[in-house]
Amino acid sequence: MRLLIDSNAYSNFKRGKTATVEALARADEILIPVPVLGELRVGFKGGSNAAKNLLELEEFLESPRVVVQSLGEDTSIRYAEIYASLKSAGTPIPTNDLWIAALALETGSILLSGDTRFDAVPGLIRQ
Repeated sequence: MRLLIDSNAYSNFKRGKTATVEALARADEILIPVPVLGELRVGFKGGSNAAKNLLELEEFLESPRVVVQSLGEDTSIRYAEIYASLKSAGTPIPTNDLWIAALALETGSILLSGDTRFDAVPGLIRQ
């Protein structure tokens, strides 16, 4: 199983949330989108444990099952399709979430996220 994780999934993993820890343990491959890395690093800068959090993130990224997922032209096409679909339905989501959803669809991944706003994205499977 291929999981693509949102920033809240990574945070839940670090907090030891059972469902998230178990989902990640079952995954054959864990994709972490570049926008999620940005969100995490911004969050770390505002906290008192920035150095520790960055070190733990780097250790997580070193796992052979973890792949940093970049944005590409195909991602931009999916982004535009999702944006248009959600806008016409009156259910827009934040920009970073559009990129995350586009990457999940592009890679055929299950999105591991606690954000229910992703449920509005057609064809996206969320755990």
